[in-house]
Amino acid sequence: MANHQAVVDQANALAQTAQKLSQQAAQLAAHAAQATSAGGGEAAAGAIPFFVVGLTVFVLACFVGYYVVWRVTPALHSPLMAVTNAISSVIIVGALIAAGPQGHSFSKALGFAAVTLASVNIFGGFIVTRRMLQMFSKKKR
Repeated sequence: MANHQAVVDQANALAQTAQKLSQQAAQLAAHAAQATSAGGGEAAAGAIPFFVVGLTVFVLACFVGYYVVWRVTPALHSPLMAVTNAISSVIIVGALIAAGPQGHSFSKALGFAAVTLASVNIFGGFIVTRRMLQMFSKKKR
């Protein structure tokens, strides 16, 4: 019975801790909402601008991608190319949406460039994958 009571006491203590954490999370959310609306849509005092955050993520993704690709063994090259082609096909869908609106705008030009570059990546990936698979196939006489 003492063991049962200890479990109940521990559960009550955890429930109280969870309630305190919930209140703190609500306060943090309220402060974040105030900081976001304080600037009238712009970065609030002390907040990092979106461009800096986006640029940081882009640079880090470039480094991670570089080291991941150069560490791939030759046996895994074909599956990696297949995944890259799949990602490029998703990029083409988004780029077509960006390039779709009527008129001329910067986003439409970027959408067209994205469609072109992703298409080159997809077709080039298929050519490289085909050549690599031919290396593993048996020679026909």
